[in-house]
Amino acid sequence: MSVLVYTESENGKFKKTAFEVASYAYEVAKQMGTTVTAVAINSDNPESLGTYGVAKVLHISDDSLSPFNAKAYAHAIEQAAQQEGAHIVVVGSSADSKFLAPIVAAKLSAGYAPNVVAAPENTNPLTVKRMAFSNKGFAHTQLNTDHKVIGVSKNAFGTVENKVDTAVEAFTPSLNDADFTTKSVEVDKVVGKATIADADIVVSGGRGLKGPENWGMLEELADVLGAATACSKPVSDMGWRSHSEHVGQTGKPVATNLYIAIGISGAIQHLAGVSASKTKVVINTDPEAPFFKAADYGIVGDAFEVVPQLTEKLKEFKAQNA
Repeated sequence: MSVLVYTESENGKFKKTAFEVASYAYEVAKQMGTTVTAVAINSDNPESLGTYGVAKVLHISDDSLSPFNAKAYAHAIEQAAQQEGAHIVVVGSSADSKFLAPIVAAKLSAGYAPNVVAAPENTNPLTVKRMAFSNKGFAHTQLNTDHKVIGVSKNAFGTVENKVDTAVEAFTPSLNDADFTTKSVEVDKVVGKATIADADIVVSGGRGLKGPENWGMLEELADVLGAATACSKPVSDMGWRSHSEHVGQTGKPVATNLYIAIGISGAIQHLAGVSASKTKVVINTDPEAPFFKAADYGIVGDAFEVVPQLTEKLKEFKAQNA
């Protein structure tokens, strides 16, 4: 009766979130006096999950499961939960996991608590703390169903090493044509850059940058920091940047360790989508911009003067500490 965790990977490599959800599942299992079993799909190194408390890995090697297919993945996880007698399934908060989790919950007749930010406050009944109201507050949610699905918010719990001996077993779920009624025709990926979904740091620009031709200085800052680039909704609406970079309540929500907003005033929808980030830095000429009230650090100044200086200082710091 282990705790089951779905660990995401891409091109055979586990994402950072896989280790975070494994760490969370270990804490749940410890509270319940049991162990953690992971479902890993087409992973190159399933044994590495043992560093984060996974005692058993059900490894699925199946080319038909590349790329991601929510319906097929959900059916596989359902079968894994039934085989292991797992009543708790832990997933992440990526776009894929948020697509997947409700399907898993429906198949298991489970209660589903997304946006969970802390280890369970109680396991009988299972009670979790989660973000609510567009990340403006918290809800303490009690799950009374026999099976339960927990969606862990990115960067909320962190990765915690709990090394255990890990057994890797081949697992072949019974899938059929009905599981593949929806197929990916094309996957558009950012190449050679950090993605918003995986980045620990995001550098985001707004209308204050005045035009797409000025995005070079933002990209240079992002390169120095190893960050992903993003933008506000008006910027993507005007076609300055791709809609894939639009962050906010109506775009991609982010929960990074550091979010730098340059020339973004801070509309309520944007703030709602980035409020889960741990540290927020704002650069804006308007001292009354709403974003300053939500920021941890604020610089009132012209981005065209501040950003190049910041980039140079960071380059100097990296050179001195290489």
